Amino acid sequence: MQKKKSSPPSYPRRPGPPQQVRIIGGAWKRTPLPVLDALGLRPTPDRVRETVFNWINHQMKGDWDTAEVLDLFAGSGALGFEAASRGARSVTMIDSVGAVVRQLETIKDKLKADKVTVLRADALAVARDLARRGQRFDVIFLDPPYQQDFLTQALPLCAALLNEGGLVYAESGEPLPFAQEADDAAPEWLAQWELVRADKAGMVHFHLLKLH
Repeated sequence: MQKKKSSPPSYPRRPGPPQQVRIIGGAWKRTPLPVLDALGLRPTPDRVRETVFNWINHQMKGDWDTAEVLDLFAGSGALGFEAASRGARSVTMIDSVGAVVRQLETIKDKLKADKVTVLRADALAVARDLARRGQRFDVIFLDPPYQQDFLTQALPLCAALLNEGGLVYAESGEPLPFAQEADDAAPEWLAQWELVRADKAGMVHFHLLKLH
């Protein structure tokens, strides 16, 4: 009897053997962060993170000790723990996958990262709840699974979550469709946002945004 083929996952597993990334700067510089072999888990590469944090440092003038940070799709924790390593006042990390959240808690305990809060929850639901409660952040990281349409839903929510002058880092499999000409119009979900910096590394497109 022929064995029935199992249905393919909704998006592919990260290729290759289990890997790790490293914290680039701050108190925990060079500390390795293990990466689970989980569906859709694709940590921001070290060199991309280095570029992004250089951009953020320039915008914030290196003033991390007053920064409230939200990492809505935490995954490996590379972005959130990087911010905490550099002295962020608080970092709230959200993920919906139990195994991922347990890994984040393990890393938090190992680093004694008292300023980090890890929550297992739906990122978009948390964003709505935080906005209703009037909570605000200086930096928000958005690095969701590329194959799902999370950025179009998350970015409008983030507009209500930023302090004045706050920044959003958004990572995607394609460049964000900002208007190329003066007469063009950006899609509605991008209408409130201004592109500060953008770059590409391999298949990764990364963007730093602020509100108009």
